[in-house]
Amino acid sequence: NIRTPILEQTGLFRRAIGEATDIVEREMYSFVDELNGEQLTLRPEATASTVRAAIQHSLLYGGPQRYYYFGPMFRHERPQKGRYRQFHQVGAEALGFPGPDVDAEMLLMCARLWNDLGLEGLRLELNSLGSAEERTNYRGALVDYLKRRHGELDQDAIRRMHTNPLRVLDSKNPEMAQVIAGAPRMLEYLGAASLAHFEGVQRILKDCGIAYQINPRLVRGLDYYNLTVFEWVTDRLGAQGTVCAGGRYDGLFEQIGGRPQPACGWAMGVERLL
Repeated sequence: NIRTPILEQTGLFRRAIGEATDIVEREMYSFVDELNGEQLTLRPEATASTVRAAIQHSLLYGGPQRYYYFGPMFRHERPQKGRYRQFHQVGAEALGFPGPDVDAEMLLMCARLWNDLGLEGLRLELNSLGSAEERTNYRGALVDYLKRRHGELDQDAIRRMHTNPLRVLDSKNPEMAQVIAGAPRMLEYLGAASLAHFEGVQRILKDCGIAYQINPRLVRGLDYYNLTVFEWVTDRLGAQGTVCAGGRYDGLFEQIGGRPQPACGWAMGVERLL
């Protein structure tokens, strides 16, 4: 078990999650501490905090570690079914493990939980975002494509095209469906190592009888992901159908000032699960 502060320095989330994400742009509860002028934020998620703690306290000094957490998170969103401004998450993080077997282990944990709880109708969607270099190449191709179809883009897509173009693929606007369907696919830009990792995850899932579908438009809303990303989704919560989500974030340790470490994890919304 790992317990991180509800308040963290704002810069942690800006560096980890990404400046051009919904969370950082318009969902974080941030303020200035009147006592010392420090910029603080109510944590919107716990992965960045877990990695910060692992770096600060040398938690991986003895080798890779697995952690879990539970607690409140905060995002300034429009309250609706399955979405609240204070909500709770259960999460698991595997720090220091590089292989696809640990990605699959994370997914098998979830599948076992759904079975223990007697939940039905949850489906697993998978994608790979490749390496940072592969994602940069893909981003360039995607921006070129979006420019060619500029007249068909909504205002949100136009704004994201130059800040976070992968998020255009996650648009819920039905008028954008045709544009998104014709966009280049990230899987076509993966190199041999990334493809082997993704195939390794799928092989274990098949061996264990876990059904899944590949969703080439699955990008997740946080910038720190690479390689495997996934969502467990349901049709019983309307637009807020993601119950559990996560993936691999091998670059996050270095991104916030630590030595490079492979890592992956997930978080599930307790209110949505209930």
